[in-house]
This record gives sequence, structure tokens and C-alpha cells, in this order.
Amino acid sequence: MNIDDRHLFEGLGLFFKTLGDPTRLRILYALESGEMCVNCICDTLHMSPSAVSHQLRILKDRDLIRSRRDGKSVIYSISDEHVHDIISKAYEHLIE
Repeated sequence: MNIDDRHLFEGLGLFFKTLGDPTRLRILYALESGEMCVNCICDTLHMSPSAVSHQLRILKDRDLIRSRRDGKSVIYSISDEHVHDIISKAYEHLIE
């Protein structure tokens, strides 16, 4: 990593800004248990579909989650093991 690479650090800042929202973190934590559709996420977090969909769009735009279509439903999951690791390490840091 080059300390003069402003583009890289802007990307890192956006990444951490995305993770800085408690609602988005709750969604990611819910997805830790496996794939979920919007309605399941809404039920789990006690939130409206529009509020959840807005946050899912942000997470997907930042490549933190992925989606796939299953009939009429869209199923969401964490995009890769790196996202899981970051959430786990942050949690471990907080509870120590």
C-alpha cells in the first residue's frame, strides 16, 4: 500500500463509512447466518421493506453483499469471506 495513493485511501474511507452505519451492520450480521430474502431481513430486524431495500442497495453497490434471483424473490448473502472476517474481527476487538 502506497501512502500517497489518494484513490486507495478514498476507497478505504468509503468502505469504512459504509460499515459505520448501525443498520447496515445489523443487516450484515443477520446475513452471517446465511442467505436471506428481503422479507426475512425485515422480520429479523423489525424494519420496513423500503428501509431494508435502501440499505441493501448501498451494501450491494459497495460489493459487501451479493444477490441472486430465486423465482420472484431476491436472495441476499455476504459477498465473500473478507466481509465476514472484518465483522468478526471488529466484534472481537469490541468485546475484549
